[in-house]
Amino acid sequence: MSVSHHDSNARMSQITIHNGTVYLAGQVPDDATADMRGQTEQVLARIDALLAKAGTSKEHLLAAQIWVTSMAEFDAMNAAWDAWVVPGRPPVRAAVEAKLAKPEWKVEIMVTAALPEG
Repeated sequence: MSVSHHDSNARMSQITIHNGTVYLAGQVPDDATADMRGQTEQVLARIDALLAKAGTSKEHLLAAQIWVTSMAEFDAMNAAWDAWVVPGRPPVRAAVEAKLAKPEWKVEIMVTAALPEG
């Protein structure tokens, strides 16, 4: 089975597709001056754009992994997530507190989605 790689550089791809499944790299905010909710909304918009580029959408999410820098801001991240996720179709999800690659980032999200059938 073939694997396709998209938006790649020497280190990583933003999208890989294999056997009807789309894998996204962890996404971080563009504007790190925003608060947790704002950063999360930016990340979710990036995810929407990458899923569309891959031929799918958040309606087909399978799994999400979320890293936040402080559980004290977990509710703010969840507020953005809850407003974004498709009602009745939430993916499996894990969320943990972690130190991210840049100290100004508050959240990173990585998702897996199915390609629509047909």
